[in-house]
Amino acid sequence: MPRFMMLVIPKVYENASADFMPPAELVAKMTQYNESLTKAGVLLGLDGLQPPPNGARVRFSGGKPKVTDGPFAEAKELLGGYWMIQVKSKEEAVEWAKRAPMLEGDIIEVRQVQELSDFPPDVQKAAGR
Repeated sequence: MPRFMMLVIPKVYENASADFMPPAELVAKMTQYNESLTKAGVLLGLDGLQPPPNGARVRFSGGKPKVTDGPFAEAKELLGGYWMIQVKSKEEAVEWAKRAPMLEGDIIEVRQVQELSDFPPDVQKAAGR
């Protein structure tokens, strides 16, 4: 069965401070949602991420990495966390994403994990398979 990442892009992260914490009510709802994923046997992993001011970005240009500490003024959508699930189809993954207890303006991006078997033989060989 394919694996999917459900990437959380919270609207509040656009202006979040380094010490931002989600409201307790939202955390309680999220915990219930996570339990439903576990009970259904589809959850492989999940994590929330610290607010953007606590992060760093490494850009690669001209053969040299350049580090920028957060917050990231030029970013409009910032990752806040993820779920890794294994379900039968993209449609099923989307259905799970639609049930997540999110706040107004939040986004969940659903992306299928690219497996090595998805690549042509020459790429698989280059990867040591």
